[in-house]
Amino acid sequence: MTRLFSIRLAGLNVLALLWVVSCVAPARADGLGPEDFLPFDPDQAQIGRLLFYDKILSGNRNISCGTCHHHSLAGADGLSLGIGEGGSGIGPERTPGSGDERIRKRIPRNAPALWNLGHRDIRVLFHDGRVQMTDYPHWAFDTPAGDWLPDGLNSLLAAQALFPLTSEAEMAGNPGENEVAGAVKDRIDGGWPILARRVRAIPEYGAMFVAAFDHVDAPEDVTIVEIANALAAFIGTEWQSHDSPYDAWLRDGTPLPDAAERGRVLFYGKAGCAACHSGPLFTDQDFHAAGLPAFGPGRTRPFDPMPRDVGRMGATDLLEDAYRFRTPSLRNVALTAPYGHNGAYPTLAGMIRHMANPVGARARWRPQEARLPDVAWLRDGDFAIRADRLEMARQAEVLDLPTIRLTAEEVSEIEAFLHALTGATAQERPLGRPETVPSGLPVD
Repeated sequence: MTRLFSIRLAGLNVLALLWVVSCVAPARADGLGPEDFLPFDPDQAQIGRLLFYDKILSGNRNISCGTCHHHSLAGADGLSLGIGEGGSGIGPERTPGSGDERIRKRIPRNAPALWNLGHRDIRVLFHDGRVQMTDYPHWAFDTPAGDWLPDGLNSLLAAQALFPLTSEAEMAGNPGENEVAGAVKDRIDGGWPILARRVRAIPEYGAMFVAAFDHVDAPEDVTIVEIANALAAFIGTEWQSHDSPYDAWLRDGTPLPDAAERGRVLFYGKAGCAACHSGPLFTDQDFHAAGLPAFGPGRTRPFDPMPRDVGRMGATDLLEDAYRFRTPSLRNVALTAPYGHNGAYPTLAGMIRHMANPVGARARWRPQEARLPDVAWLRDGDFAIRADRLEMARQAEVLDLPTIRLTAEEVSEIEAFLHALTGATAQERPLGRPETVPSGLPVD
């Protein structure tokens, strides 16, 4: 941070430029420990683990939550834009399917990792914040379901878990393919009772829900609320991470590697990263326009067929929110490439350079940097938005980041600090991926 002071001494104007660099430890508020997380029932988390990888929750029974948030890929999928319902396999090797079952479009946004979403202070989820905490007196969450959101959800994380189930490209499938997709098209909550019936009809699931939920006396009592709460219990406990070198430095004073320490000083000082990536989760949970290169199908709205993504504006309909996206957490960021709301940058260094000089980096960006498995029938549309001169001008006009001159060495040092945010046990999760699930469907 830079502050400019004008001081008058003995009739003279003295201009002093003061660089304030945070070379000491951030406040304890920036620390993270088990006490900072919501309490979830471990038996419910065990159910959630199975459901997370069970394709029974998808309309066509061909994709699970774990397909795009896989343990082997640190809770993400390793792609810029995912291949959802209709595809096969996981990560960069996932294929788009064929024939009538092939995908109709790519997932419009990068699959975010799940680290620390069970933290008590999480108040907004999804890249556009369409699921968030509210101060309204009659319900705790503001979501696309509005008044149709069911009562009894145990957390914002449980509310969030409901919405991939309603997305055609993600898990529901296309209208006419299955009853879930048809019901969702009629009303956003229409598919949830159908999925609940599927789950509770499986004897193993029914018995587990009766044992884990005090108010569930018989399998017939299981609703989408218990399913969402179980998923939240799993995600909220499985993806906790607070044992990085940075945490050891903050807690015990254990020195960071020299390059990471220099990167920390840059992060909190000259580079200005902490202006948005603040607090223990390294996010202000606010929305900013970073000017990322545009591509993909866009998250289009019904009245706007252009393949663009207006970000937060899509949730609020406020023009001042156009092209702004939620600040991501940087915990375990080194494990979850590619980066940006659309996965535009395959490396941390590339993303750091963009954040320091968004205008220059955007001009230099090339489509080859996107991690997009080739899909022949989508190829012509993948980068079509970039040919729209007026839309590109609109996006370029909205930018919240200043230009900061960083040397190649400084970029490398900031990258080293970001690696110091990787948990020592990040790839050793307490429950892990199940080999089988009660539905008997294959596990990705």
